[in-house]
Amino acid sequence: MYINYTCLQYPDVRLRMRDGSKLRGFFAKKYSSEELMHNHREDMNIYRYPLVQYKVIDGIPTLLGLDEGSNLILDIGICEEELNIEGTRFCLDRAEIITESTIFGTTDKISQYVFKTPWLALNQENITKYNAADEIEKDDLLTKILIGNLLSMAKYLNFRVEDEIRVKLNVKPMRLNFKGKVMVGFRGEFKSNFSLPNYIGIGKSVSRGYGSIKKI
Repeated sequence: MYINYTCLQYPDVRLRMRDGSKLRGFFAKKYSSEELMHNHREDMNIYRYPLVQYKVIDGIPTLLGLDEGSNLILDIGICEEELNIEGTRFCLDRAEIITESTIFGTTDKISQYVFKTPWLALNQENITKYNAADEIEKDDLLTKILIGNLLSMAKYLNFRVEDEIRVKLNVKPMRLNFKGKVMVGFRGEFKSNFSLPNYIGIGKSVSRGYGSIKKI
């Protein structure tokens, strides 16, 4: 399967990784009439895999558009002149844009990926299982969660998974502050027979930049 994909980066601007939510806030407010920009409809959340994602990759503000979100992000990259993050204004003199039809889904080839931002794999239900597990059980649990994340993503992108998704995971836990709470995230790498475009998000809070991957 191929999906429409646009990656927009502002290489002359530098932000912190945690500014991904502020980046989202700026564009969601400015383009409030576009549901894809914020996943809200009449003050209600739209529960789906976000087709527009905001992230800070190696300090660089990055916007990702998938399927219907692809042209939307392309238009922003062409037209936007200024970025305002909590009163700090950045002039957007230069934008780097990649827009293409890219392969997505299970393939015969094994690809290797690195998490460029922390992967939020655990929720209230499986954090208890994770904390009670031994080292091998934790690896098994995280592998199942990652496969589940890929299946969920594929469902919302209208890709029917007919082949087994295989994953080899190598991550380490890290503590991070998320919405004022201390949570466990994961950094590291994984290999899979599932082809993904660069910087697409996996797991929880991908619209705010978490779980962003890059192919090695």
